[in-house]
Amino acid sequence: MAIYQKFTSVGRDDCSSLKELYARYSVSYPENFNFAYDVLDVIAEHTPEKLALLWVGADGAEKYITFGELRRQVNKTANYFASAGIGKGDFVLLVLKRSYLFWYALMALHKLGAVAVQATHLLMRKDYEYRINAAGIKMAVITGDGDCAAELEAALPKCPTLEIRAISTGERAGWLSFEAGVEAASEDFPRVPTLAADTMLVSFSSGTTGYPKMVTHTFAYPLGHIMTGVFWHRVVDGGLHFTISDTGWLKSLWGKMYGQWFGESAVFVYDFDKFNASDILSKIEKYRVSTLCVPPTMYRFMLLEDLSKYDLSSLLHCCTAGEALNSDIFEKWKAAVGLPIYEGFGQSETTVCCGVLYPYSRPVPGSMGLGVPGYDMFVADSSGRPAPPGVSGEICVRNRPAGLHVGYYRNDEATAASFSGGVYHTGDVAYMDESGYFWYVGRNDDIIKSSGYRIGPFEVESVLLEHPAVLEAAVTGVPDPVRGFAVKATIVLKTGFAPGDELKKEIQTFVKKRTAPYKYPRVVEFVSELPKTISGKIRRVEIREGEGKN
Repeated sequence: MAIYQKFTSVGRDDCSSLKELYARYSVSYPENFNFAYDVLDVIAEHTPEKLALLWVGADGAEKYITFGELRRQVNKTANYFASAGIGKGDFVLLVLKRSYLFWYALMALHKLGAVAVQATHLLMRKDYEYRINAAGIKMAVITGDGDCAAELEAALPKCPTLEIRAISTGERAGWLSFEAGVEAASEDFPRVPTLAADTMLVSFSSGTTGYPKMVTHTFAYPLGHIMTGVFWHRVVDGGLHFTISDTGWLKSLWGKMYGQWFGESAVFVYDFDKFNASDILSKIEKYRVSTLCVPPTMYRFMLLEDLSKYDLSSLLHCCTAGEALNSDIFEKWKAAVGLPIYEGFGQSETTVCCGVLYPYSRPVPGSMGLGVPGYDMFVADSSGRPAPPGVSGEICVRNRPAGLHVGYYRNDEATAASFSGGVYHTGDVAYMDESGYFWYVGRNDDIIKSSGYRIGPFEVESVLLEHPAVLEAAVTGVPDPVRGFAVKATIVLKTGFAPGDELKKEIQTFVKKRTAPYKYPRVVEFVSELPKTISGKIRRVEIREGEGKN
């Protein structure tokens, strides 16, 4: 019996229909549930030689990490954090790219009862300043690759809460050596009392009218990923699952640990620098990946290769999320590989809450699937009542399942709005068909989804306004055949500045150097004025007219 069944009322294949699965599925757990102790350590105790993580570096270096070795390294890392002054409730920022050290660090923080905060290595000084101060970060563990440490160092004068900083590779004056500290630590670590209701993770989610909100998840959060990894990804006990995601994003937690280890599958981590479809296909072939989850864009690029050159026979199940999957990709992948692609939907605030679950439901290209067991999903009309089939409305959740966020840290107003009327409001618009399938329409706010990134216009606009030529700026998304949507900046210039290609490139470079590069405006338009409401708010929706919705 796989370990997930200790926490669920039924196994993955115990029901004869989706209706029966909805009726019977539930999750239960003790009040002190902690994934690192109650799942990782238990598997390590019973099957220490079972593979937990296969890590491959960009240079081809390999690390096969068993559950027994993982527990040993996690305990050493927990002791290291404790020796550095980290304890229960302390906030620790992790910027580790796809290093295997991320898995050690995250599980170690779980054992301590500390709060993990993930972040991408693409952040710049201003990004660090905001995140460290907003969350009250006490310690940061930063990769030695690139300029990550330098960018954080530049932010230090304005980050009074940051007491400890460690670099994960190499050495840097004034920084602790994370790897050396872990190596010197003891591998014996007694259980620290924690509660399932304690805060475990805080994740920054892009906002439209302000800086990113801090999504808060408790120690019950991993239990929601039983549905993600076991039921949707259909990971194989003893198999190898590959989700492509940087550890700076919650998507990595969807596909690189909780749900996969609940199903006792190993996870495959490829620490590549830049996505290359041929390279990814060769890794799937070489390491015999059994289950796969990548965004539609990546399927699109893989389909541009000659798939007959690769042996993909190890693949048993394929999934996708992050953007709509069009029928062309679906049909071509199925024809080439022999497997359909099972779509899913969720947010930073949720685990998978809508999807296609084999063998209970069938993929319908373009649809997100059905609400999954555990989540009571519906489409709300403008009055908050369930909308009839075919009528668009906001996707809402009636219940509070394990995996749903508990609020936004230090933001009572946003939390209250998120749960107004006794339901969780996703902010995403869809309609349901007669069969109960959800069809995505767009956001009811201005979030831009570009190549899998969620970009809030406010962060980009605030940087644009620092440029000496920019008087006003509005950031929106415009349709892009490769990225789904590209970032567009509509700009009003100050007197004395003339629009032109040279200024456009200068502004783009300016943004690239001051915030994460994926946020820079690929499209720039100069205008004489921006459309506004009577109260002076910029009407991004008017700018988007004729350009599609993001």
